[in-house]
Amino acid sequence: MFRRIKNKRFRYAIIALYFIVLFFCALELNFLWLFGYSPTIKDIKTPTINVVSELFTADGKLIGKYYKENRTPVEYDSISPAIIDALVATEDVRFYEHSGIDIRSLLSSIVSTASGDKRGASTITQQLAKNLYSTRNRKSQGLIKYIPLVRTVVFKLKEWVTAYKLENYYSKKEILTLYLNTVPFGNNTFGIKTASKRYFNKNVHKLQVEEAAMLVGMLKATTTYNPIRNPEKSLERRNTVLSQMQKYDYLTEKEFKKYSQRPLKLNPGSLDEGSDGGSYLRSAVSRYLEKWCEDNGYDLYADGLKIYTTIDSRMQQYAEEAVTSQMKILQKRFENVWGNENPWRTTDGNEILDFPEKAAQRLPYYEFLKKRFDGNRDSIDYYLNRPKKMKIFSWNGEKEVLYSTIDSIKYYAKILNTGMMTLDPFNGHIKVWIGGINHNYFNYDHVNQAKRQAGSTFKPFAYLAAIQAGMNPCDKFIDQAVRIPYTLKGKTEYWEPKNSSYSFSGREMSMRWAMGKSVNSITAQITEKVGAKNVVKYAHECGIESDLKAVPSVSLGPNDVSVFEMVKAYGTFLNKGIRSEPILVEKILDLDGNLIEKFKSEQKRTLSEEIAWLMIYMLRGGMEEPEGTSQALWEWDLWKNNNQIGGKTGTSSDYVDGWYMGVTKDLVTGVWVGCDERSVHFKTSQTGEGSRTALPIFGKFMEKVYKDKSLGITQGPFPKPGVKITREYQCETPRYSSDTTSIDSLLTDSLYIPDEVSDTIERSNFNARQTISPKIQENKSNLPADNKAPVNPKTEPPVEVQKTRKEIRDERKQNKPSPVN
Repeated sequence: MFRRIKNKRFRYAIIALYFIVLFFCALELNFLWLFGYSPTIKDIKTPTINVVSELFTADGKLIGKYYKENRTPVEYDSISPAIIDALVATEDVRFYEHSGIDIRSLLSSIVSTASGDKRGASTITQQLAKNLYSTRNRKSQGLIKYIPLVRTVVFKLKEWVTAYKLENYYSKKEILTLYLNTVPFGNNTFGIKTASKRYFNKNVHKLQVEEAAMLVGMLKATTTYNPIRNPEKSLERRNTVLSQMQKYDYLTEKEFKKYSQRPLKLNPGSLDEGSDGGSYLRSAVSRYLEKWCEDNGYDLYADGLKIYTTIDSRMQQYAEEAVTSQMKILQKRFENVWGNENPWRTTDGNEILDFPEKAAQRLPYYEFLKKRFDGNRDSIDYYLNRPKKMKIFSWNGEKEVLYSTIDSIKYYAKILNTGMMTLDPFNGHIKVWIGGINHNYFNYDHVNQAKRQAGSTFKPFAYLAAIQAGMNPCDKFIDQAVRIPYTLKGKTEYWEPKNSSYSFSGREMSMRWAMGKSVNSITAQITEKVGAKNVVKYAHECGIESDLKAVPSVSLGPNDVSVFEMVKAYGTFLNKGIRSEPILVEKILDLDGNLIEKFKSEQKRTLSEEIAWLMIYMLRGGMEEPEGTSQALWEWDLWKNNNQIGGKTGTSSDYVDGWYMGVTKDLVTGVWVGCDERSVHFKTSQTGEGSRTALPIFGKFMEKVYKDKSLGITQGPFPKPGVKITREYQCETPRYSSDTTSIDSLLTDSLYIPDEVSDTIERSNFNARQTISPKIQENKSNLPADNKAPVNPKTEPPVEVQKTRKEIRDERKQNKPSPVN
């Protein structure tokens, strides 16, 4: 074919051209998988840039980001002209004159290299091709990667081809914008906008000339010229860029002298938006959106989504402040309670001697040591007990210590944690989400990942089952010892629940009083009457999703549930019997601000409006009934404008878990407090009950919420029933004096009472019933009328003073029989 060309020189030129074309075709097609992937025209038209997705609160505050590369794009018009000038003067002075490949610069580079002066000849467009399409990564290499010199030539040729394609499709401004949005600036910082925020804490259009020169100077070597790590080298490189700008007439000599004499003046900004609460939120939202992203073909970490949560930033802040304030107090209290003793204990109070070693065996590090030393215990123990420098969490700030792995386990096992969630049940919007005390050290989310025994916060579901069965809040039960039979492995066993006060009053109580005071014996009787299966049934219908065992003690909260579930279930009471599925994300926008998805809570009626209103009325009993377990809330400024609050405390066996569920006319809030290790807990009700651990967080939080008028959350009574209430509910409750030095009136709701204590107290108190006198029954002056604020037990005198438990105990010491009234 080529022999027809008579002129040899022309023939050889044609042959050379033919093979060059053939080579580039093979290069583009990845012939025989020799050359690897090359960007197509489609890739050029729609370049893939990993863009940060941003997380916002409902009121528009940025609280977090998701990214593989921390990059936020910026438009050309928003870039400081000094950045463009510095970039062109330093990286590609003939940028506006070539078409992606600067032949003159290439030839000059070859000559310089031959003379020993190595300098690059890559244009800005070529660098963009390499950054944007990763032309040298494994996917783009092919089989020629095994031939050192050839692979370098091929890589360079691919960059040329890609640069040429870019120049033919994009304008010079667009290429500069793409380049500045893709280049790395070290410290997990990508793109000029993020770099401007990272190093100078300002928008990119506000960068001064010397600041722009410093950032452009970093592009040569982001580690070597990092201004934080190597300020002297960074300053030197910045001045080199400034001299280039002067050389190519972007600066006058006077301007060069002025800018080059200025110091770096860094003002580092935070790229990790959001508090610790925000960190838990970021994780929670990523879990929440995982399936949505999969179903809709989005990448949360690369597609530049703008995600608006239902969280209110002000309420979130108040909740975090309340948590921080109370958890500091509780941690100090916990340390004072145990002193130099180890707190990991069995149910009978004995120290678990091998606790740290058993805990270590659950660590990935233990498995590593086990494999490395072939299970040799001595070697494993040596490394587990070898001290090393580490940073640990403390309420006084991060501390650097010399701890072994075993030391670290012992330290963190003693740290109290918390979970808190606030819900607007009318629309299902989650307003507050606090998964723990510090996300950097405690990743586990205590709102919806952790499940713990609910204690007496589960009791309302027993009373709900009773009301559903036809009972009413005024139905009476006697606070007395009960013996409930049940079948275990074909054998009849008996459950004998104890009250948290270790005693039985013998009094006749309404269901509302019994729930408000959290009386275990009456709750057990109600559960026996309605059936444990029905308690489980209605708990599930209200929103509890966890598996619940229908055991006789189910109403006292032995099953593990999450804060998320409990808040959702209590929300059903407030929302007139309609269960709202809590949502954490309200809407999602794409990179251009277009609405992609709007989320709405799924709602379903599970209770009648009458039943739901009666349950709110029952929950108010915690504040309004004598010795109600919510009455510690009087300590906070929550009682203006005839305000009403319903709530329930909860404390699991051995004071392991402290709970408080609080309900106002607008919101439902759940709080859990405890150690992650269940064998680590408080010693007594005075230090570890829910009213003393979790309730104060609710009180402090709501006090702040009410004071912020901009939130629109006001004090006031619960709404009057929208339907006719057919049940009797306004029942009379007598008021007795209580001995607060004997048993705290803010009762702990424990499932476990030591046998040696409970047996003695039960024998001496079972016959000490006190009947309600006719005089008290006739007296209605102290009864809280419907939709009125509760009577304050701190200011209102008791109707009739009975003998206190202290007086009875003193009489026993003198071998006198306890009187029966």
